[in-house]
Amino acid sequence: MVNFKRLADKAKDVVDKRGGTDALKEDAQELREIAKGKGSLKDKAKAAAGALKDPGDKGEDRAKAGHAKPPASGDRPANAPRPKRAPEGETPPQAR
Repeated sequence: MVNFKRLADKAKDVVDKRGGTDALKEDAQELREIAKGKGSLKDKAKAAAGALKDPGDKGEDRAKAGHAKPPASGDRPANAPRPKRAPEGETPPQAR
């Protein structure tokens, strides 16, 4: 039988050790950016592992500390819509 109270207490301890819920949200956002960025799966895995080793660190702080830098996300801003792909053999639509 699972002791949910004990499981919840352990989860709370882990979150507290990583700097609280705000730091957890920042870490999740950083992992999301790494996953969406360019680069091979191997590069993304290395960057994600480095991001998880030091909770709360951001990209610039991590680069100074010698950790793997997340892959560049390209020229497109993070909230910009992705360009639509044309069906095979057709010309893609022009951006407005």
